[in-house]
Amino acid sequence: MLNIVLVEPEIPNNTGNIGRLCVGTESRLHLIHPFGFVINDKNLKRSGLDYWVHLDVTEYDTVDEWVQQIPDLSRVFLMSSRATKSYLETEFQDGDWLVFGKESVGLSTDVLNRFENHLTIPMSKLIRSFNIANSVAFVVGEAKRQIGLKKV
Repeated sequence: MLNIVLVEPEIPNNTGNIGRLCVGTESRLHLIHPFGFVINDKNLKRSGLDYWVHLDVTEYDTVDEWVQQIPDLSRVFLMSSRATKSYLETEFQDGDWLVFGKESVGLSTDVLNRFENHLTIPMSKLIRSFNIANSVAFVVGEAKRQIGLKKV
């Protein structure tokens, strides 16, 4: 099972869509406070539809609290538009942690400095970044594809 981590998510619709994706891909969602919304926001519920009740979700007050739950720090992958290595060049494993930052600024330098695996999603120079829900879908799709191939 993949672990999807959102650090300080700001937009309820994105978090709802990501929660729905997690249910559909049998992934766990980890949310690190503070949020830019309340967890029972109607937009979050609308985006997550009636799937939210099936979501395996854990909330953490701080990044430090979340880090204490990670059994192997080498399996944590932080997504950053400033990274040089593509997620397409990475070998994912079941149980990996895929970490995404807040919509407005991404992951802080403090969070980035805690881990060595920084990945980017290749994109046209015409845009600064992808929507976070799309970014999560790209990376989860590739990770699930690889994990599925290893089980054959």
